[in-house]
Amino acid sequence: MVSGARVALVAAMSSGQGKTTVTAALARRLVRMGKRVRVFKCGPDFIDPMLLERASGAPVHNLDLWMVGVESCRRRLAAAAHEADAILVEGVMGLYDGSPSAADLSREFGIPVLAVLDASAMAQTAGAVAQGLRDYGPVQMAGVIANRIASSGHAAMVKESLRDIPLIGTLPRQDEPLPERHLGLVLPDEVDEFDRILDALADSIDFDEAAWDALPLMAPGSDAAESMQPLLAGRTIAIARDPSFVFVYPANLELLEQLGARITYFAPLSDEAVPDDADAVYLPGGYPELHGAKLQAAQRWRDSIRATHARGVPIVAECGGMMALADGLTDSEGRRYEMAGLLAGEVRMQKRLGGLGMHAMPTPQGDIRGHTFHYSLLDSPVAPETHTVKQRTGAQGEAAYRFGSLFASYFHGYFPSNPRAVAALFGAKP
Repeated sequence: MVSGARVALVAAMSSGQGKTTVTAALARRLVRMGKRVRVFKCGPDFIDPMLLERASGAPVHNLDLWMVGVESCRRRLAAAAHEADAILVEGVMGLYDGSPSAADLSREFGIPVLAVLDASAMAQTAGAVAQGLRDYGPVQMAGVIANRIASSGHAAMVKESLRDIPLIGTLPRQDEPLPERHLGLVLPDEVDEFDRILDALADSIDFDEAAWDALPLMAPGSDAAESMQPLLAGRTIAIARDPSFVFVYPANLELLEQLGARITYFAPLSDEAVPDDADAVYLPGGYPELHGAKLQAAQRWRDSIRATHARGVPIVAECGGMMALADGLTDSEGRRYEMAGLLAGEVRMQKRLGGLGMHAMPTPQGDIRGHTFHYSLLDSPVAPETHTVKQRTGAQGEAAYRFGSLFASYFHGYFPSNPRAVAALFGAKP
């Protein structure tokens, strides 16, 4: 009996090659072949994991040697090999971009690379690119999936150029590409017939099953969670969840429950108030800039978050969550909307990035690791309590504001990186 899961890291020479499309198509194809599939996303990301969860039918966790940590990554991969037949890890940016990079992850855990090449403007040069991706690190190269192939003749030229690297699959140019916006792909629930699009992608991939079956197996391991002190036992955490508040690491929710918290949800866009029994509130990131009019009209929600703050209930607001608490938000079209008015200041969307990269948030209990990614800027008269530290350079990063029981920043924390510090943010007693 075969024990373990076939595993591959889906990577490319750069962003824009089609990694997410190929990973989603391959995941859905493997599921339809009757395989149990688990997918991971390399690096910090919220949107791609939502799409890949729809494609695979299972939650998608992030893997990153710095943010998540080597041993936590190892445990998650081993647990996935225990319950799956196939594991796909979607890379981030280019294979060697970042520190740590997707290539570093590949080498750390012995995961062979499945290179996605946008072949729309090349033919035989595909072989040079694939061999360069393999040899520069080097990394173990499982094979290539050529994306945006024009014809069977085009595919044959690409295959011949690869020499000793297998062509595991090809995907034609997509008539119905996955739509995007400023922070990446749109959310699955925003696209009509999203599953039909995924099925069409799965149908269109020309997939060499024998080459896939030749990939190495990852040995299964224990799926036991780390033991946690119940620092949040007896506490109810109310989490905003609707199209304006959607950017949450699944691992964050897992950790809060492992710490003993009871999780409940409410929807500000539906003008739902913060639940009366909330001992703490979590406002994650999302797209408040796309829902300014509805948030402005949600008077019940706005009154409730101000009343919750007045009672001294801990509130943790990340990025879009913080934006929704400012006095006002001006979108990219210049339209200003009244927000909750809990954090003095104005938020304005802009065309260029306001922040991007891995950061660490200092706390009395040590650093919380995470990232930042936003196109808006907050102009606030409130003096920051602290600033994050950029992982790559050690330079000052994002401002973090403390206003009474509110803790707010553009920083997205990866909670398992420091459970004790996270518990303190949500009101755990020292």
